[in-house]
Amino acid sequence: MSNKPADKQANEIQAGIRVEQRPWGMVTVLEEGSRYRINRIEVKPKHHISTQMHYHRSEHWIVVAGTAKVICDDQETLLMQKQSTYVPMNSKHRVENPGVIPLVMIEVQNGEFLGDEDIIRFPEEESTNPEKLSHS
Repeated sequence: MSNKPADKQANEIQAGIRVEQRPWGMVTVLEEGSRYRINRIEVKPKHHISTQMHYHRSEHWIVVAGTAKVICDDQETLLMQKQSTYVPMNSKHRVENPGVIPLVMIEVQNGEFLGDEDIIRFPEEESTNPEKLSHS
């Protein structure tokens, strides 16, 4: 039985694994080293991560459940379970969950710098219908 307070923080560390709650879902850091990080990303149905870019890291996304709509440098791809994509450094990208079940992906980040300071977020595009997708 856990003796955590009822108002526990959204970010917590359990057995060396860091869980970060986000408005669009959650990120679980499974493992990290000096030049890589492995995350489990869960995106709620009809939600998406912000459109972003990184100067110092690339990412590889593997879909393990649900459907991912990936936009990378204005090219749109639909990925199903067991499919993957590579997001090179300096590529504007985002992932959406167009489905009705949670999207679960494994993300492998590689690069010389993996800190949040390397996340360049872009404003939401006018073409996104706010009634269809929620974002952070």
